[in-house]
Amino acid sequence: MKKLSVLFWACLAAPALAGAPTVNAPAGTVQGTAEGGLFVFRSLPYAQPPTGAMRWKPPLPLPKWKGTRDASKFGPACMQPKPKGESIYAWDLGAVSEDCLTLSIWTPDTKKKLPVFVWIHGGALSGGAGSEPIYNGSQLASRGLVVVNINYRLGILGFLAHPALSAESRRNISGNYGLLDQIAALRWVQKNIAAFGGDPGNVTIAGESAGALTVMYLMASPEARGLFHKAVTQSAYMISAPELRTSTHGDIASEAIGTWLQGKLNAGDLAQLRSLGAEQIVVNSAATGYFPFITVDGRIVTRQLVDTFDRGEQAKVPLLVGFNSGEIRSLRVLAPPSPADAATYEKEIRAKYGDLAERFLKLYPPGNLEESILATTRDALYGWTSERLAIKQRAIGAPAYLYYFDHGYEAADARGLHAFHASELPYVFGTREHTPPRWPTVPATDDPFANVMADYWASFARTGAPSANGHAGWKPYGAEREYLAFEEVPRAKTQLLPDMYALYEQVVCRRRAQGGINWNWNVGLWSPPLPPKVDRCP
Repeated sequence: MKKLSVLFWACLAAPALAGAPTVNAPAGTVQGTAEGGLFVFRSLPYAQPPTGAMRWKPPLPLPKWKGTRDASKFGPACMQPKPKGESIYAWDLGAVSEDCLTLSIWTPDTKKKLPVFVWIHGGALSGGAGSEPIYNGSQLASRGLVVVNINYRLGILGFLAHPALSAESRRNISGNYGLLDQIAALRWVQKNIAAFGGDPGNVTIAGESAGALTVMYLMASPEARGLFHKAVTQSAYMISAPELRTSTHGDIASEAIGTWLQGKLNAGDLAQLRSLGAEQIVVNSAATGYFPFITVDGRIVTRQLVDTFDRGEQAKVPLLVGFNSGEIRSLRVLAPPSPADAATYEKEIRAKYGDLAERFLKLYPPGNLEESILATTRDALYGWTSERLAIKQRAIGAPAYLYYFDHGYEAADARGLHAFHASELPYVFGTREHTPPRWPTVPATDDPFANVMADYWASFARTGAPSANGHAGWKPYGAEREYLAFEEVPRAKTQLLPDMYALYEQVVCRRRAQGGINWNWNVGLWSPPLPPKVDRCP
């Protein structure tokens, strides 16, 4: 077994903290901190550091560590480029390292058997960390949950596929290392969480954006079956994924992308690629425009998500799912610019959508071009995905609870960011004072609203049915298309955005049937001509 990193061994040798909580877990003895009535254990390793010859390999379990591990401080985030520009999501994560496969735990009582809430951070599979202050687990843990936040490999280090990597694999596959990290973390939770007061038989996986994307893949992957019992997807996107060696839906095959990247990084072979410094690999690969994504490899990810959920092969677990009304207001790079005038817009839409143009224009009229364009991309990525997940879970007999986050506040609305992508996070986690520097400041007057959202999420983790005492009842998605609207207060409603789901289901159906066309944000003015109507979807 490869020798563990110097950083890891240094942590093992750290002196014990006086008065700090100690847990004797199967993984080893660990000492954390007591904070506000909770016990916190930071940056516990769940797998061997994937460095050197272990780079681009599935994670390996750690041997039981010796002595008492100091878990009072966060360790490094996984390797990623430094944020650029004026993004509201940019945060200085401090140290980054390949030795980053760690998780952190907030628990109210190490002697109980409490529901477990495992959070998977977002960041387009290329950035972020479980240690970001906005994901602090204290408020959810204070509601009787054991909260676990995990790191996983990102970017090229987490998702590179390559023919040489496949050849050295016993399964003849490559890529998806970041997803395998998440599965390894869930296995660690199953073996160890009882020592921290958690119930391994009541685990909820949850994530937002790319975190929600991977929650869907965990629901779909045979490798993750039985490791969790409920799921939360906040702003997930069920877009087409590249396949390992073929190109069925217009995406370049993952191994071909890896071969291309090797050339761009001036590496003669896999050994030379592994010999490069991690920072050099990460920075230079990002500069090429490389976009990390999950690979359909036939083993870890057996098929496209749409196919898995159509076939009812996903995990039969309760699901809490939803999206935000202003998703694209903070992600405008995903939407095309407005055309010269309304007439040009309508002409282009009719040319692209043919027999579906009237339905499209009714949903996204030319009267307000900017709003229609933003709503188009929002619905194609997040709205269609959210309702599709609810429909497909209901079809296999699992309850699904759909939400629509439409809550605004003065600082965000003043910047044209009403209910923007991820704006629900400081409410779910109760972390309005710990948002990134450029995030519109959430007012203290919203604390009661945040408490209600956290109550819904915590109750779902406990029982599989979200509720908040004294507030709107949240019915499971059914024939009336029931959902909960988070406005100035939660409101139970039905029939979310009429015809939105049906329209995009038809668009994706036709693209799937024809082949050669992916489905993501290439909609509206960016859409290729719509394929002809088909009798039934694949």
